[in-house]
Amino acid sequence: MVALTQTVVGSVEGLPNRIHEVIDRHVAATPDHPALIDDTIRLTYRELDRTVGGVAEALRGLGIRAGDRMMIVSENSIPLACLLLAASRLDAWAIVVNPRLSPREIDQIREHSGTRRVFLTAEVSQEAAAHATRYQASVQDVGALRGIAVTNVNVATVAEPVEADGAKQVAVLIYTSGTTGTPKGVMLTHRNLLFSARGTAAFRNMAADDVQYCVLPISHIVGISLLTMTLMVGATVRLVAKYDPAALVKAMAEEGITILNGVPATYQRLLEYRRNAGLPKLERGKLRVISVAGAPLDLELKSRVEQELGLPLLNGYGITECSPGISGVRPDAPRTDPAVGTILPGLEAKLVSLDGKPVANGEVGELHVRGPNVMRGYYRAPDLTAKAIDPDGWFNTGDLARFDNDILYIVGRTKEMIIRSGFNVYPAEIEAVLSTHNAVVQCAVVGRQVEGNEEVVAFVQLIKGATTTAEDLMAHVAPQLTSYKRPSEIIVMDALPATSTGKLLKHKLAESVRSPS
Repeated sequence: MVALTQTVVGSVEGLPNRIHEVIDRHVAATPDHPALIDDTIRLTYRELDRTVGGVAEALRGLGIRAGDRMMIVSENSIPLACLLLAASRLDAWAIVVNPRLSPREIDQIREHSGTRRVFLTAEVSQEAAAHATRYQASVQDVGALRGIAVTNVNVATVAEPVEADGAKQVAVLIYTSGTTGTPKGVMLTHRNLLFSARGTAAFRNMAADDVQYCVLPISHIVGISLLTMTLMVGATVRLVAKYDPAALVKAMAEEGITILNGVPATYQRLLEYRRNAGLPKLERGKLRVISVAGAPLDLELKSRVEQELGLPLLNGYGITECSPGISGVRPDAPRTDPAVGTILPGLEAKLVSLDGKPVANGEVGELHVRGPNVMRGYYRAPDLTAKAIDPDGWFNTGDLARFDNDILYIVGRTKEMIIRSGFNVYPAEIEAVLSTHNAVVQCAVVGRQVEGNEEVVAFVQLIKGATTTAEDLMAHVAPQLTSYKRPSEIIVMDALPATSTGKLLKHKLAESVRSPS
């Protein structure tokens, strides 16, 4: 038996060598077309090109060299986008950081990366301004950008070697907490980002008349990809600093947005807003594509969103280390199940058992992928890189999945798999059953070690005002799950711990049920 492999012919031909070059042909062809819009500024492609050029010169004057790491602490905004593209022009590595991280987390990234300077958009974000005060950063103009707080130069840091080939030159360094809570710096090259962005743009038939609503943070790989793919096709990016469902409703009605990407919580809050505001219906305006990723998709939520907006909610799957796109449901082939679609063009995927053996179609295995989207590695962590990417270039996602012919389903994380009484239990299956209860907003299932076995523990967040009890939930799931899959305990919480993108922090929940040693 051979490992199940999905291969679609793809190519890196025609890709620019650096991410800032995606705007070049549009600057020449459609210079007056809007490129970036945020709450206060609007830039055409000509204006964006000039602004980025001026920012790059200012950065050079501030001592930013090719191969330097530069941190940008900012919410989504035009200053952030310009700093990111200017870093590319200088061959500096951009580290975009969410200002809502704690001082400890930001300090940890700053120290590990050896950043040359930290740039904080103090006028865009109160949180960024607070970090700027803590760092005693001076507020100044950086080119045409106003109110940027800049730290003192780190004279001790050493610039990394510059690679002429965009397949080797790092564009961004993204720190992820992973399942352990310890940040890892993911080195993504220009080709990584450009290949993934072009594939997703083609998947969605993006064109210059699209307006992408970019509310997912650019401090996360999805936000960077959305920015890159939109500029690549000459379209318009509507940058949103913080998610507000009321603002989204207004953007659909008045701003002509055509593409919306979110996590499940994005859509959950949108529906709650419509109900609480007493709106008879949400008007989708020119919206033509709605997609979701980043967390398991509850089918009841999917159905309600589709009924409300009259569009299929397209599920997708990606991971930071893969820049991020791996698979997606095509707009012309929507699905009613929780599938994450087909593998994106140009990638290979295979499923193997936990002991390294191939698995058959329909069976669950660990998902490994290979292609031009796979990261260069983890920064300053060669051992971690070697564990993640084998000598043949296969990256182990750490996710359990199955294929139904060419359709991919994500079952759960390898490390989250629970072995109860000798049986494999996949948390995603139990979470899907719990989510069918109409009082459940979101849930997470983890394992708890007991003597000689492992128990299933479920954490549940209910809608506001719900009187549902853990006993009610247990009665709901019991008929739908075989005995070894039923939770030993269901814990109701006001809110589940999550990142800024809505990704649940299961490691924190797992730690809370761990028996003291």
